[in-house]
Amino acid sequence: MYNFELNNDTKIIFGKEGRKKIGKVLYPFGSRVLLVYGGNSIKEIGLFKELVDTLIQNKISIVEFSGIKSNPTCSMVNKGAELCREKSVDVILAVGGGSVIDTAKAISVANYYEGPFEDILEKKTIISDAIPLIAISTISGSGSEMNCSCVITNERLKKKCGFNSDLIRPKYAFLDPELTYSVNSYQTACGSADILSHILDTTYMVNGSKLQMLKGVMESVSRTIIKYTPIAMNDPTNYEARANLMLASTWGLNGFLKNGIKQLAACHAIEHELSAQFNIIHGAGMAIVMPAYYEYVLSEENECIYAEFCKNVFGDNSPNVSDAARIMIDKLKYFFFEELKLPSKLSDLGVTSFDTASAAYNICWGKDLPGLVNLSIKDVDNILKNIM
Repeated sequence: MYNFELNNDTKIIFGKEGRKKIGKVLYPFGSRVLLVYGGNSIKEIGLFKELVDTLIQNKISIVEFSGIKSNPTCSMVNKGAELCREKSVDVILAVGGGSVIDTAKAISVANYYEGPFEDILEKKTIISDAIPLIAISTISGSGSEMNCSCVITNERLKKKCGFNSDLIRPKYAFLDPELTYSVNSYQTACGSADILSHILDTTYMVNGSKLQMLKGVMESVSRTIIKYTPIAMNDPTNYEARANLMLASTWGLNGFLKNGIKQLAACHAIEHELSAQFNIIHGAGMAIVMPAYYEYVLSEENECIYAEFCKNVFGDNSPNVSDAARIMIDKLKYFFFEELKLPSKLSDLGVTSFDTASAAYNICWGKDLPGLVNLSIKDVDNILKNIM
């Protein structure tokens, strides 16, 4: 078993009525809030006006910072931090999906550093403080609303880089499934692929022992994704489906399931290079990478992990472990590409050619890529060629 510590002090407010409390929750943190969001979607569903009215009623002034897109960049973080300093912001309210919440997290620490956020990502400086952050999720997928991580694209290095600190963990997370009703079928599918990737790539498909109780939760979250994603895609206002996906998203990557696992999330390392280069939606990229990766690294030494997932999640009772392992990959492909209608190749996303050897070198940082098995730069290059 692994040794680990767990402390997650994000307070979850779940359900339809929760956001009525936003003013009272924000007020103790200060009277000036940076409202971070993406485009017009929160205005189209009426959430923007509702929030503005609530904040004004609670005598909280609003500084808007919008335009956050998928795969957020350091330049946006730097702009947001500059705005925070200029307007003396007390608290940040992030309203959106993972990109918005990650941007807000980065801004919260960048506010206290006069240099560019790139220095923080590249570990050239140590941060010691952060503006308090409140999150309102409008899409299920990233799990960023209850964890201490963010991923930002460093334009200078042309790489997506992760940053972790307890300082950036949201103080509160408002989870209202109704706010995800307007998420279209494709974005719903991408979000669910993202959730499943957190289970498979970071906690389940790993070497070594796993606590049985936590493994059972991993399998339960995975079954939830497989059951409810098609329902939400076909019936967007199905509250049960949206609620289950939202909770699965939060618990899929809040640290609870990690239980001290140190293995690198290799599929994420590969996908981050692709989305940094081609601005691919993360969930779509993960759906492409994962089946190809698991097919490539399958061996007699690890096939039992595949077989367990096949039996306990997909419900296949093949007695032969080798057969079950390959069936698991086939079922994963079917779920992503047939049920969720996600792209199966990079060419489906308009990426017809690129320097795979150079990309593989970047992914591996010039060394082997650890994971379920250790892969050479050439191995990673082969995987990239396989998904073209």
